[in-house]
Amino acid sequence: MSTVPALYRHLVDDAAMFPPGELPLTEAVTAHHAHRAAPYAELVGTFVCTDTDLMKVAEAAVDPLRVSVVVTGGAGAIEPAVMWARRSPDVELAGIEVRLRLSEDMSWNADRVVRMCDEYLDDEQAYIETGMDGNWERSLDLIAEHGYHAKLRTGGLEADLFPTEQQVAAYITACLDREVAFKCTAGLHNAVRHTASDTGFEHHGFLNVLLATRASLDGAAPDEVAAVLASRDGTALAAQARDLSEAQATGTRRWFHSFGSCSIDEPRADLTALNLMEGL
Repeated sequence: MSTVPALYRHLVDDAAMFPPGELPLTEAVTAHHAHRAAPYAELVGTFVCTDTDLMKVAEAAVDPLRVSVVVTGGAGAIEPAVMWARRSPDVELAGIEVRLRLSEDMSWNADRVVRMCDEYLDDEQAYIETGMDGNWERSLDLIAEHGYHAKLRTGGLEADLFPTEQQVAAYITACLDREVAFKCTAGLHNAVRHTASDTGFEHHGFLNVLLATRASLDGAAPDEVAAVLASRDGTALAAQARDLSEAQATGTRRWFHSFGSCSIDEPRADLTALNLMEGL
């Protein structure tokens, strides 16, 4: 029997090498192996690395490492990343993550990316980061048509990289309307929405995003979804999460797959503090 509730299984992708943590590669790989052997192992998702670091990650791995590869060179870099990962006995390619390059017509870039994914991916997943500028909804249309997933950036090292709760609500709604699963990246280390004491940035909470996804699935309007994202009441949010049935939790995670975090310990500590994952 699983020790991690269904709502949180494989929720946190290990992006320890990325900002702001930026753990050195060898230390990050060693730490990931330790997380995968810990009692809370089912909380942990894939190990996230860039295509430029993939070879060194494979060399550092003790056991075959399940990886999600961030493709840094656009559509043309998908093929070499996928082919190299498949040939390596030291990594198992779970999927790739591709950020669309900014242009006047983002959907043109999305079309190139999905066609390259069609050509080179088999059972691996693809998460395509659309942003929320330009015709991002048309990009989601293309992602839906080709059966891939979306990726939303929920933070970063600058204040303007944090979308508002209204924007996140619109993105969740747009994904679910198109039956597109999504993941998030950056800024979601903590369970509950808060203002960071060191930067003053408004951080979304991953528990807020989980419950906002559930609310949208249950028919909530975008402004109601935004209200869930804006909540800072950890006690109330935790109570809502505990009230979800196994089927509701599984249904939520069918669409909100995971989020990348440079820390596994921070999300785990928050879930423990909220009595949502006791004793792990």
